[in-house]
Amino acid sequence: MKKKNERYEIRIAGFGGQGVVTIGRILGIAFSVHEGVNSVNTQSYGPESRGGACRSEVVVSSGVIHYPYVREADLFVALSQLALDQYGASLQPDGTLLVDADSVETFPEGFRGDLFMIPTMAIAGEVGNIKFQNSVALGALYWIIQDKISEESIKKALAESVPRATLEGNYAAFEQGKLFLQKNTANKE
Repeated sequence: MKKKNERYEIRIAGFGGQGVVTIGRILGIAFSVHEGVNSVNTQSYGPESRGGACRSEVVVSSGVIHYPYVREADLFVALSQLALDQYGASLQPDGTLLVDADSVETFPEGFRGDLFMIPTMAIAGEVGNIKFQNSVALGALYWIIQDKISEESIKKALAESVPRATLEGNYAAFEQGKLFLQKNTANKE
């Protein structure tokens, strides 16, 4: 966030219970508290606490944030097809899309940006707990935006946002998400 009044919009969407809100909260804390950048995190979810569509948004700016919601996402993270179908219209046509490879099969019409696919649930299972799916996605998301935020800031915010008993597993999941994208997109660098 080096340019004056540069604004970057991130939308994370999936089913309730996938940790979508937690990812947004971690990013908001990492940007605002640990990077000292203006950021706003908002959430929206249906009446179902688990299983319904939900989303979390993070708006980051080097200047004042006058409007706290995503207008056109620079980066969209979709952990389910339903979430992408419901909220994907907000993605810029040339934006960046990160999806769960086992859940998302179709993409927004006219999308021509960068596409990253990662089997978040499968990797979380390999780490030891499918509940770490959101930390796998967070690691992949970090790899995409590493020019905007430090890994140290995200890891500090992660430590402040998850139960201490699960921190080691969340760190491992984060690392595996980051490494998966790094290994499988080497030709994009």
